[in-house]
Parts: sequence; structure tokens; C-alpha cells
Amino acid sequence: MDKLEPQPPHSSRPDARPVLEAPDIARVMTRIAHEIVERAKGADDVVLLGIPTRGVFLARRLAEKLEQITERKVPVGSLDITMYRDDLRLQPPRALARTEIPGDGLDGKLVVLVDDVLFSGRTIRAALDALNDIGRPRAVQLAVLVDRGHRELPIRADYVGKNLPTSLRETVKVLLAEEDGRDTVLLGAKQIPQ
Repeated sequence: MDKLEPQPPHSSRPDARPVLEAPDIARVMTRIAHEIVERAKGADDVVLLGIPTRGVFLARRLAEKLEQITERKVPVGSLDITMYRDDLRLQPPRALARTEIPGDGLDGKLVVLVDDVLFSGRTIRAALDALNDIGRPRAVQLAVLVDRGHRELPIRADYVGKNLPTSLRETVKVLLAEEDGRDTVLLGAKQIPQ
């Protein structure tokens, strides 16, 4: 997940340009939901786990779309990866988020991890480590709103809202209505610390 300095909910950085707006995000979430149903042959054993913060909101939105398509509730929860991150000693301590495992656990289920931005792959590696401590899914897949490239680990998303080739001098910021007051994905120049 890329981080920028906190911004007021409706402000946008002068150097950032939108690459996805609310209608685009809704459309790609619908497409991803249909792809999950097709690949899972109905999504009967699918469990969605969002990676805090924005991945949780995206997982809930996907669950709603899946329910519309399949006419059944799809279990949705969250997976906190804070203690599994490999940069704990390099950054200030982070507040722990909640891990909520829905229903009767993950054993034998198809778990779809949901996150906002796929970048280096380290967040997903941490999520896989966290999953190992919780249960043994039948399979694990990954759904992301944006894949910006620059992988440092051999990880790829199964479902991608938008592939967005970026340079390392750029940053991708996802804003969602539940957290930020609006839906958009912004591409901007990385701020250099002074």
C-alpha cells in the first residue's frame, strides 16, 4: 500500500491526477466479482478477506456485488498483517487493526485476499504469513483495485481492476468514500522528504 501524507477528505494534491473515478471503481468491482464467480464456479466456498484499511472496504463492496450475482451471502472479513510486516524495525510502530474471520473459519475454503494497491508484493507476503497462523485454505487468490508493478517478490494478482504502469518516482493513492469521503485513484509525484 502506498502512503501519502494525510489529506483532508475532499482535497487533492496539485500534482496528482485521477486515473479512476467513482464510476470506474464501481465498474471494475463488478467485473472482478463476475471473474471470481466464473473462476470459482459459483463462489460457494469463497471467503473474502480485506487487508486494512481500504482493502476491507473493497472486500465488503465485492461481497455485495457477489451477493447480487449469486443471490447468496459471501463471508467477508479482515486480515491484519501489521505484526507480519518485514519493515517493522524500519518504520514507527503502527496501530494494530482487527482480524475478523467470518463464519466457520478458512479451512478448505477459497480465500480471496483483497487490497487496494499491489506494489512490491511485501504486503501480500505478510498476508500469506498471517493466513498460515489462522487456518489452511483450499486455495488463496488475490484481488486488487490497482496493480502498479515494481514487484520485489514473485507475487501476482488473480483479479486486477486496473494495471497502472508507474515509475518509482510516482505514487498511487486510493481514496474510498468510507474512509476519505469520495472514490478516486490518484497518480502523483512522490514527495521527497526535506
